[in-house]
Amino acid sequence: MARKGLLLVGHGSKLPYNKELIENTAALIAEQHPEFLVKPGFMSMNEPTVTDVLNSFKHDDIDLLVVVPLFLAKGVHILKDIPELLGLPEGEKKGTFAHNSGSIPLVYADPIGGDPLLADLMVKNARMAIEQNA
Repeated sequence: MARKGLLLVGHGSKLPYNKELIENTAALIAEQHPEFLVKPGFMSMNEPTVTDVLNSFKHDDIDLLVVVPLFLAKGVHILKDIPELLGLPEGEKKGTFAHNSGSIPLVYADPIGGDPLLADLMVKNARMAIEQNA
């Protein structure tokens, strides 16, 4: 049974923590959501690149590919660079992915943005900082 491919896009960094964070988040998603085949990819400085991962998805048993940026806000990567890699015109959120079995749907998710869960996480972090430094 085909799953949905999920490409989790990270920015990339010279510091190893960034890569580990994206990879660990991808592993956590895969563990909690077996309906997705999850792979991390990076815009710069780390491997695999977004292009590498797109190429690897061509061989997987998936019926849809969703690209999810692990970014907080819209910027050049979100608005221009990633859509270009996906073959999407600027502003478009859906297209097709050239899979080895033929074209399959491709969708592009928004960055995290102002999700209420982010606010809850910031309060959690604030409380931890208060407890650790009280």
